[in-house]
Amino acid sequence: MSDFRAEVKAWLEENCPAGMREPMSSEKDACWGGRNWVFQSDDQKLWLERMAAKGWTTPTWPKEYGGGGLDAAEAKILKQEMANINARSPLVSFGIWMLGPALLKYGSEEQKQHYLPQIIRGEIRWCQGYSEPNAGSDLASLQTKCEDKGDHYLVNGQKVWTSYADEADWIFCLVRTDPKAKKHEGISFLLFDMASEGVSTKPIALISGSSPFCETFFDDVKVPKENLVGEKNKGWTIAKYLLTHEREMIAGSGLSGAGMTSLGDIAKKHVGLDGSGRLDDALLRAQIARHEVNEGAFMLTLERVKQEAKAGQGVGATSAMLKYYGTELNKTRHELLMAMGGSEALSWEGEASNDGQLSKAWLRTRANSIEGGTSEIQLNIISKRILGLPS
Repeated sequence: MSDFRAEVKAWLEENCPAGMREPMSSEKDACWGGRNWVFQSDDQKLWLERMAAKGWTTPTWPKEYGGGGLDAAEAKILKQEMANINARSPLVSFGIWMLGPALLKYGSEEQKQHYLPQIIRGEIRWCQGYSEPNAGSDLASLQTKCEDKGDHYLVNGQKVWTSYADEADWIFCLVRTDPKAKKHEGISFLLFDMASEGVSTKPIALISGSSPFCETFFDDVKVPKENLVGEKNKGWTIAKYLLTHEREMIAGSGLSGAGMTSLGDIAKKHVGLDGSGRLDDALLRAQIARHEVNEGAFMLTLERVKQEAKAGQGVGATSAMLKYYGTELNKTRHELLMAMGGSEALSWEGEASNDGQLSKAWLRTRANSIEGGTSEIQLNIISKRILGLPS
């Protein structure tokens, strides 16, 4: 592995632009890709192109679809070496985090050949059509209707809390293809273009003042039959598999990553150092230390789960545990950022506070306890399926 590490280190040093080694100033610095994406800089565009050409936007995906073809150990080395130079992720994508794994497991060969390379290159941006006004935690109650019209499907209904629906190119969507079947049956997994006639979106405002969420409406939307993933009426199996990846994605938000300034370095700017070079606030110093210990333990747990999955044990209900704890870590991190910022952290607008980025980000973390399955639902799963407690 030492030769591979040296190769990765040399490649990154040569190919990662200087602008992609700086901490992100806001969420806008993240690259989502897609047909309407406007790159924030030449460096951002170049970094995506170089990493995609290498297959390293999805390092463990098969090479035949454009992925990196790395094994878990090699992918870990790549991640470590990127962190060593503070390299930003070249692409953030629901296609990578959620849809891609589902297509690799359940998609047809034609679907894999068509969609996966576009996801890898950042050419298509996806949103998730799961929750509905009367089907949130009880997702299987969804009622978006999908009728077989012979040469196509016709979709009518509504989704809610659809993240970035107003900016996405395509949607992966749960629809009901058999209204007479039992609740968890008669559901299918469908892909379609958000530019299709009959698709419309309406943003949902949040307390933070901004929001990625939308209401999404389908009025007689025609969808080609080849866009059905897996078997008709068997979409719930795919939906559950995808949810495990979504919960792992949300869990990862609790970890400090490349491009993020450490809590200790941020605290130094606000509270300064004492005569011995320690943070000049004993309570805050202890809170940051506790958070970093918890974060380190969580990171080791993630590694253990990955190794178990590699050994064929799967993730399953464990994703609920990861999602819950990662959510709590992320909330704690932002609470500490608010605490060390003092009264300045309460600012809502103005150049000095970057238009209240800190307070708005803190408010946004409140939604972590709801999205991807509420914390209460995750705790129920943990108690029943991991701890084996009675209902």
